[in-house]
Amino acid sequence: MIIIIGTVRLPVASLDQARAAMRAMIEATRREDGCVSYAFAEDVLDPGLIHISEEWRDRDALKAHGASGHMATWRAAGAALQITDRNLSLYAAGQPEPL
Repeated sequence: MIIIIGTVRLPVASLDQARAAMRAMIEATRREDGCVSYAFAEDVLDPGLIHISEEWRDRDALKAHGASGHMATWRAAGAALQITDRNLSLYAAGQPEPL
């Protein structure tokens, strides 16, 4: 399993416009083969900071995600929304175990 955790930042003034773009990205990504989970979350204490979490079946699924049309649309929207401070980390993990 591949896990990606990180953050991006955007101007608070762009949040309303960004929510529509984020929603479209999340909905399309969650339909992808190999996507286990995909979420964006606004930081309650730091407006404009968006937390990203992703889980993928394997690297091939993640690679296909990177080549998807909705990823290209998201990248283009990111420039218009002035997204900065992209800080994402990839982790290879074993199978999850319930706690």
